[in-house]
Amino acid sequence: MKYRVVRKQENSKLCIVCGLKNDLGLKSNFYELENNEIIAVFTPKEEHQSYPGRLHGGIASAILDETIGRAMLMMDENTWGVTVELSLKYLKPIPLDEELRVVGRITLDRKRVFEGTGEILLSNGDVAVSAYGKYLKMPIDKISETGMNDLEWQVLDSNDDPLEVEL
Repeated sequence: MKYRVVRKQENSKLCIVCGLKNDLGLKSNFYELENNEIIAVFTPKEEHQSYPGRLHGGIASAILDETIGRAMLMMDENTWGVTVELSLKYLKPIPLDEELRVVGRITLDRKRVFEGTGEILLSNGDVAVSAYGKYLKMPIDKISETGMNDLEWQVLDSNDDPLEVEL
């Protein structure tokens, strides 16, 4: 099914998942969808491997953690999530050098915590990894001394940004 992209989320400067100036990072882009899910788009490279030709499980964990956590920003741009719990099920190997999509959503929203689920989808639509996460809600100034200024956190639009995505 196709979903319209509502908004592109910001990228940071050095984050391992979304940092645009991190030479070894995933450089993921995050898009909010009309169905209240978020999607990350990235292409894992050789530097992200475990076994030859396969994405490292820790990198799969990092992208799922980031995607589920960012789903809260769709509900409140000032509320960030600090991971309390993250569990994953690895179902299929994840290839390198192939564009992948990661879907995340909020499944429970309480005053101090939120929970969510997510999946890494292979190019054929199969679920490679599924995840559940629980997060403590916090403002950015309680997480980082420097906060997220314009040099650290910005939207960079591209001609490659999708207007809709198929899940």
